[in-house]
Amino acid sequence: PGPAAGGNASGQRSGARTSTAADPPGWDGAARGEPGIHGVPRARRWDAVVNASAPSVRGDVVHFVALEAERLVIDEDESDAAVAPLAAAAAATVPPPYRAEAVRQRGGRWAVAVSRISVAHVPGLAGGEAELVTSRDGLSLHVDGRPRFDAVPALERAGEAQGREYVVRASRLVGDLWEVEATAL
Repeated sequence: PGPAAGGNASGQRSGARTSTAADPPGWDGAARGEPGIHGVPRARRWDAVVNASAPSVRGDVVHFVALEAERLVIDEDESDAAVAPLAAAAAATVPPPYRAEAVRQRGGRWAVAVSRISVAHVPGLAGGEAELVTSRDGLSLHVDGRPRFDAVPALERAGEAQGREYVVRASRLVGDLWEVEATAL
């Protein structure tokens, strides 16, 4: 007996997709499949990872932003003095401004992962999250998910550095200082 109608000797339908190749990376750059097999490297999350000693930190994980050498915005309930050794170790590799995540390794020893960030002074913008999109269709601003019609020159300048069409995403750090990420469209 031969293969079933429309099939082949292995029982699969002719023309069916049988490839085991990895899917291409997504728009966000996250790798798909197994690294080394498809040739697409994993997206790099951190610019540097350093070790530090900070015995005064109470928790096991600390997230913070260093705006300047001694100005920290700490997500957890930790003092600037306790986190300062982690920030100093990070700043020796990546100068501020940067975002860091520190994880306790053993006792007072910590691993600190650091990513460079852009910070902008955005006066008068109420809210915590903002997205500004400029395309051939015009300009669109959303703050905390709601449309706004304000002009935000600081965000526009950040986007214009990327070209004529761009998206700028911003998160308030403290006061009028915002972490800003601009991408060309």
